[in-house]
Amino acid sequence: MELTRRHFVTGALAGFAVTAVRLPALAASPLTPTTKEAFTLPELPYAANALEPHMSANTFSFHHGKHHAAYVTNLNKLIEGTDLATKSLEEIILASAGDAAKAGIFNNSAQVWNHTFFWNSMKPSGGGKPSGELAAKIEKDFGSYDKFVEEFKNAGATQFGSGWAWLVLDKDGTLKVVKTANAETPMTKGQIALLTIDVWEHAYYLDYQNRRPDFIATFLDKLANWDFAAANFKDASQKKAA
Repeated sequence: MELTRRHFVTGALAGFAVTAVRLPALAASPLTPTTKEAFTLPELPYAANALEPHMSANTFSFHHGKHHAAYVTNLNKLIEGTDLATKSLEEIILASAGDAAKAGIFNNSAQVWNHTFFWNSMKPSGGGKPSGELAAKIEKDFGSYDKFVEEFKNAGATQFGSGWAWLVLDKDGTLKVVKTANAETPMTKGQIALLTIDVWEHAYYLDYQNRRPDFIATFLDKLANWDFAAANFKDASQKKAA
């Protein structure tokens, strides 16, 4: 199920799905968008202070309330009156990827998607090791959870400038850690995102200043939403098997 415009305008991320990825808190059947509908900023899946002291409400006031909101506003302006105006968010991303003439549309649509995915990649009292099938898959494909942590930390810390680190299910069925620059997102390479961390400076600077490695370590130890990642993995695995 793809994220349609009507899903997005509900505001409260109660039912969000992306290509083969399902945000587990999300809902109902997709609705066909119309040209009169516009994307709106989804609410956070928790209170703005729910991740403190690891991520502050002040950070969310800027990161969600201003940066994420600006991407939504810009996207609506850029697609208004175009053939993309009735498309789902994922369709817009894939249609604009690699097209220099649509770079603005890609950057803003992908950042809307990436940020929504990032909020759901965290939860209060999160972090630590995953369990179940995803944990077994991590052990199989990385050799150990500790090896995954090493690769994930390295990807986030070595992403020069702005970008993201991801745990993805690759096209060959293996789990991999990848990093993307700026607005790039794994779906454009046929990879299915399971979990992500935003390493743009505005994601952590108010709380961690220039200590990006500390932010990444805290994300893994205290914030990572492994239930979300596991649901995405299960959904993707079922679709590959179908």
